[in-house]
Amino acid sequence: MPKLVIDGAGIATVDASDSEFSSGHVVVEGGVITAVGDGRAPELPEATVVDGRGCLATPGFVNTHDHLYQWITRGYAQGGPLFEWLTVSYPLWGRLDAELEFAAASAALARLALTGCTTTTDHHYVFPHAGGDLLGAEIAAAQRIGVRFHPTRGSMDLGTSSGGLPPDHTVEDIDTILAASREAVDTYHDPAFGSMLQIALAPCSPFSVTGELMRQSALLARDLGVRLHTHLAETLDEEEFCLAQFGARPVDYVESLGWLGDDVWVAHCVHLSDSEIAKFADTGTGVAHCPTSNGRLGSGIARIPELLAADVAVGLGVDGGCTEHGGLANELREATLAARFRLGAGALSAREALRMATIGGARCLGRERELGSLEVGKLADIALWRLDGLGHSDVEDPVWALVFGPPAPLRLLLVGGKTVVEDGELRTADTSAVADGARRAAAALRQRVNS
Repeated sequence: MPKLVIDGAGIATVDASDSEFSSGHVVVEGGVITAVGDGRAPELPEATVVDGRGCLATPGFVNTHDHLYQWITRGYAQGGPLFEWLTVSYPLWGRLDAELEFAAASAALARLALTGCTTTTDHHYVFPHAGGDLLGAEIAAAQRIGVRFHPTRGSMDLGTSSGGLPPDHTVEDIDTILAASREAVDTYHDPAFGSMLQIALAPCSPFSVTGELMRQSALLARDLGVRLHTHLAETLDEEEFCLAQFGARPVDYVESLGWLGDDVWVAHCVHLSDSEIAKFADTGTGVAHCPTSNGRLGSGIARIPELLAADVAVGLGVDGGCTEHGGLANELREATLAARFRLGAGALSAREALRMATIGGARCLGRERELGSLEVGKLADIALWRLDGLGHSDVEDPVWALVFGPPAPLRLLLVGGKTVVEDGELRTADTSAVADGARRAAAALRQRVNS
């Protein structure tokens, strides 16, 4: 892999000291950062030099919660809360197959890359019996686009006939789920430094899985040495469901099943008490904050400033088709605004939002030693943003301009030193072909449901 130098750019390292340089450099060799600092880069024979003047370099963004298959089911239940949106969507999701999954995931991942994302998770929990290898299809899509991928082998086993929310034809039995989970880890999980692919286990939510599945999944994940993920405390409807079914609030319920710990990160956490935030801090449990989704579905505003003050690992998430936007860079602005709507103008800063999108997300995934900041020895997952155009050039603070200005064009996006986006264009796939594939997949899915 050739040497690469980004020279003359503003640098927001997001290291422990929040080091920033108004005109600095980043040197990449062998897919790893070998130098970062102020001023001109050292002379490196045969290195490719990228002129970073007018740009800001940040760590690549980490998307900690998504549902890639939902890209082809956007726009449904436009005025409904979560449970209504799910009820409308399940008949569509129940007709998915691997071909549709590949098209949807390709489009969603392309959109993520074009908005600065170098690492993404995916919470895939719908496995129709005749759908084929959906997990393999989305992994192939991630390899096509070139992003670092942390998909989860999700699951549901609590159908409507057993008091759950999902239709019976979209759920599996525990033995099938545990066997498929073990197979996914054995087949795909790579724990090595610089890994492009890691698997986690992810029962969907307290209202779509049994307590026994949650308990067994936690035991299996810890036996296999992989992480755990689920939705939690997203809505008041969920809280009422848990109180009625289990006699406990969502956090207390999952704690009783072994689901708090430094190998766990959970999505949303809109409705948390002070004591629950303290439990997250004490156990090292991480949170994927999805502000656009929470707003779109009217779920509420998560207590992010309080979580950050307790040193809980908080990352940002796009959260699939219920956001329509699909871009991770947008979530920095939305997270900051949501906190300020609730607590005032000092509630959350642009730099705190940037930390959530980078090192916070890396902490949630257990990869903070490799990702999330621009430091020597870390992987060269780098976003270089153009801030010299009409929407940003007169703003003195580049981080503020990136977070609060209009969407900034990407000059360059590197994943392990490899170019994925250059001058605002995806270099790993034809975006027109990807968009056409998603359009045809969405139409095919609608036709299946209506036929």
